[in-house]
Amino acid sequence: MEPEAGEKREFPERDIGEETDAKDVKKPKTETADTNKYAFTPGGCSFPSSSSLKLGFSGVIERGHIYFFHRPKVEHQEVHSIDDVRHLMILLVPGPPEFSVHGGSEVQRKYVSDTSEMNLVAQGADAAPAPASMEDKKHFRLIIIGKKSLPDPERGRHDPFWATVIMVGENLHDLEEGLGGKSYETKTRGTRHVAPVRLAGRGVYAIVNSEGNVPSKNSTHLGYHLSHPTELGDVQQALGIHIASSFVIQVKNPDAEVQAGQRVGLPKSRRADYSEGIMKNVFGRGEKGRSSVGLRFTNCNCIELLDHEGAELLLIPARTGAEGNDQSLGEGRGEALEEVSRRESEELVDQIFNELALHKDRFPAEPLKGSWI
Repeated sequence: MEPEAGEKREFPERDIGEETDAKDVKKPKTETADTNKYAFTPGGCSFPSSSSLKLGFSGVIERGHIYFFHRPKVEHQEVHSIDDVRHLMILLVPGPPEFSVHGGSEVQRKYVSDTSEMNLVAQGADAAPAPASMEDKKHFRLIIIGKKSLPDPERGRHDPFWATVIMVGENLHDLEEGLGGKSYETKTRGTRHVAPVRLAGRGVYAIVNSEGNVPSKNSTHLGYHLSHPTELGDVQQALGIHIASSFVIQVKNPDAEVQAGQRVGLPKSRRADYSEGIMKNVFGRGEKGRSSVGLRFTNCNCIELLDHEGAELLLIPARTGAEGNDQSLGEGRGEALEEVSRRESEELVDQIFNELALHKDRFPAEPLKGSWI
């Protein structure tokens, strides 16, 4: 789905540190253009395309833990309502699958208490992440939402929203610095202060590629299920966070321009710098019968599309609830996420901050329980 012609959208300013000059941005390694490598398949880019794949089959390209943060407006040390919120952010921390129908380690099996539970989780085993580790070095990506709250899938699927990947890293200590409070200088207002983010939700997620009966029906869904909180409070309701929900993900072509005079998207210097292989074989740059830059939007053929700072995303509301996630993700994956989140809901708030390598005394925890602060 593409936005209507002339639709205006504005991205908030970069929220992690100062804006980096284009020459200082670390470029990803150049990859050999390989059509099969970037073909849309249930397993993502790691698997070559194959005519033997059944239409309608779906596959997980990533699973892990998801966290929702909001940051107060500049010079606001407290947040009393959505009016005091500056940004809404989503943190994705990928992880390995917890269960396998072929077995697994004792740690992976320790939560399985009976045969019926194993049968339930095994149906969506590829979507269920292993318990979050306490290691500092983890791959993560921080995504900033173009609105203060997520649109409600229950009110219709015609309210897409924009998001941008603003930070990708391998060390959570770097993330803590970005999410903490900071001060900066301005020419007209002097020193300005920004308070640290607030954690408003934590859960598990899976990103799934689904093949339709024709290529145009292929889709990528992100579905999540909260472990904390187990009941929505004022904060979650205001931010549009559900206990369980799913969205269609589409990725914007960084070469696709907008009409002159429109203030939309990111400037060229801050857009994702994809490899030639991705631009040619995913977006179709240079293909006959298309514009010179290729498709304006594409499904998330491979998770690598999300691992570039400046990646611009179009998120389309799909469904809510575990049953809705089952429909979006397929093959019992909504139930699997629900089961994992139920078990992990017993974890203490201190443990959540530890798995993120965040110092709890620097980040207010009350919003996780539904209260503004």
